Amino acid sequence: PRFFFQSAKESTVKKIVTAFLIVCLGSSAINPPGSVDVLKKMYTRYHGKWYKTLSFNQTTEIYRHDSLKHAEIWYENIQFPDDFRIDFGNPGSGNAVIFKRDSAFVFRKALRSDVRVNEDDLLFLLGGLYFYPFDTVVAKMTGFGYDLDQYHEDTWKGKPVYVIGASNRSDSVNQLWIEKDNYCPVRLLKYGSDGKEEALFEKHVKLGGGFTETLVHFYINNQLIQVEKYHDLRGDGPIDGRIFNTEKFVKLKWHAKR
Repeated sequence: PRFFFQSAKESTVKKIVTAFLIVCLGSSAINPPGSVDVLKKMYTRYHGKWYKTLSFNQTTEIYRHDSLKHAEIWYENIQFPDDFRIDFGNPGSGNAVIFKRDSAFVFRKALRSDVRVNEDDLLFLLGGLYFYPFDTVVAKMTGFGYDLDQYHEDTWKGKPVYVIGASNRSDSVNQLWIEKDNYCPVRLLKYGSDGKEEALFEKHVKLGGGFTETLVHFYINNQLIQVEKYHDLRGDGPIDGRIFNTEKFVKLKWHAKR
């Protein structure tokens, strides 16, 4: 009986050890999630489904030293992946900026007054990425300064998020915070020669096959500089492609009620 009892114990131990090894080996074969995995999930969810155009107007509040200086109305048109136009004040005034690929073309009274390099990744992150091949998405993210080998999970305003580009929340590196439910960007942090830039994207609404934020806060070195509130949103509506022409300016015709 004693021999049987010991054999039974040894058999049980062997089963436990074997099961433990199987679990360990199985888990080690599964790579933990990372930044590229999250990008792939986002891409799979919305590629081919995201709205191709977006039009809206926004109340733009300009702040200095945390105090409101003035407010303006901007009229915005987007044709993904990389055509973006903002008209300032009266949409027929000819005062606008047209973003096309890596450049920004500034117009005053319908005359081009300046052209400058535009390295802003917002249009790409907020919808443009779904219109490129996935390999291009990864390459562009790296080009924008995101270390895709870094990743962690966190919470933002009580909700779970994926964080692309940072291994923990104290890292002073470029990072994009994505809420887990609908893969919407909720926070962007960038670091450069001017210090820390931060953008918060809130009040998302369903639009066509995707989502859009309707409230945005921008900070530089933790000081509020701008608040944007979107109105009259229209996804996948017709847009005259000529308004993105940077050689011959076409004045915008805007109808508030669509």
